[in-house]
Formats: sequence, C-alpha cells, structure tokens
Amino acid sequence: MKLLNKIVLAASIFVAGASSTLAADANPDTLKVALLPDENASELIKRNQPLKDYLESTLDKKVQLIVTTDYSSMIEAMRFGRIDLAYFGPLSYVLAKSKSEIEPFAAMLVDGKPTYRSVLIANVDSGVESYADLKDKKMVYGDRASTSSHLIPKTVLVEAGLKADEDYQQHFVGSHDAVAVNVANGNADAGGLSEVIFKHVLETGLIDPAKVKVLGYSGEYPQYPWAMRSNLDADLKASIKNAFVNLDDPTVLESFKAEGFAPIEDADYDIIRDMGSLLGLDFATM
Repeated sequence: MKLLNKIVLAASIFVAGASSTLAADANPDTLKVALLPDENASELIKRNQPLKDYLESTLDKKVQLIVTTDYSSMIEAMRFGRIDLAYFGPLSYVLAKSKSEIEPFAAMLVDGKPTYRSVLIANVDSGVESYADLKDKKMVYGDRASTSSHLIPKTVLVEAGLKADEDYQQHFVGSHDAVAVNVANGNADAGGLSEVIFKHVLETGLIDPAKVKVLGYSGEYPQYPWAMRSNLDADLKASIKNAFVNLDDPTVLESFKAEGFAPIEDADYDIIRDMGSLLGLDFATM
C-alpha cells in the first residue's frame, strides 16, 4: 500500500531511518505506536487520532502514530526496536514474535468475545455459488502476512479440498479493502477478508453491495493483538496494558468497532501457528 499524505510518509521515513538505540529506550518520552496497514493509511491516521489523544493523556507521554508501507516493514520495525507498541494481525504478530522480543497484552472485544472471523466473497457475475465453484477461478487475498485476508480464508478452502495454485489461481492485492474492490469490480472471481472490514466497506460505499455475495464464513479466531517491546520499563508496560484494558471511551472504541479490550497472552495465538503448519508455512522465512 502506498502512503497517501505527508504525515504518513514522514512516519515511514522515520521508521526506516530511526536510531535503534534511541528507539530501544526502556522509557521513551515519545511512544511510537504502529497501526496495522490493512486499510488506507491516511484514513487510519485520521481515524485513530482519538486513540493518540487518549494514550497521551493516560500515559502522560507523547504518542506518534505510524503506518508502515506493508506488514513486512511493520514486523521489521518492531524487530529492530523502531516502534514501541503495535496493533498486529494474529499472523503478523506470530511472525513478529518469531523474530523479536515482544509480548501481546490486549485484544479487542466484539459482541463480548475476543474473537473474529473472515468472510469469503464472490462477484455476483462470476458463476461462483460455492467453494467448489472456485475450481480454476481467480481468488484474491490481501497481504501475505494477513490472517483474515490470507491465512484464514486459505485454510477454509484447504478444508474444502481446494489448494492454491493447484485448484485455483491466487493473487495478493495488499489490503482488505483492495480485496473487496477487486471482487466487486470483476477483476477477481472471489476473495477473502475480515468480516469487520467487509461490513465497513459496504457501510462506507466503497463497493456496490449488489456486485458481491457472501460464499461463507470461517470459524472464530483470536482477535488482532496489541503487542509491545519486552524491554520497555516494567511500570510503563503495566500502564500501557491498563490503559487498553480499562479503555471505555466510545470515540476511541468506535475506530476499532469494539466494545473494549481484554488481556491476552502469547499462547492464545498457538491456533494461528497450527494453521500455518496446516498450510506448510515457514514463519521464519516469511
């Protein structure tokens, strides 16, 4: 995803060139907070301004919101200590955890539970009415390191007896909203993305609802985790975790479409590691 305004571009340059020594400060004056680059970057910065204000007030620190160019650059930024905390997808968290000393601390609650699911959609004129109809068709995913727009929907298709590049063509378009747009425009027969983001693109009019149909939903999987550098000051880590777990500001929560945040731990994401094994993914090389 290309960066779309000067604020996001400056943030990306900072991530690429920041001193790892400075970024690794255990108790920095400014917290570098990375947002998952799964939608339009400038929109993410704008929508999360209330989160920035809340964290600055609660933690008594300056906060810099950062959106990297893609999942991989976000993982690398965390790996080299150039960001302090980040909002990961489950798979990108597992990848980052395999390469850096980080710890998850909170995941959002939706409908009273810290889980979510993916949706598989098809173009209405594609002739695809079921997963079986995807044979020899074009399927689009988001980022390779995305859970709900790659790992989960691909697993759904494997369980339905369909393998990528054998039974159907797979293509990566970078983000969830791009998946929806490509399917709606007929550039792809079908695609997989987060159910929450699918609802969002429908509500905002990004795509015409009459152009797409739902093929099915995945099971429930652990929500997107917030994670922080393990070498942050212990008191600061406790304050950050409490800031999220105790967050009840409706304006902040609205941007996440969440009711609140619940504490989590690394073991909650073992199911994601198991899914990776099912698909033959080597997390160390992704």
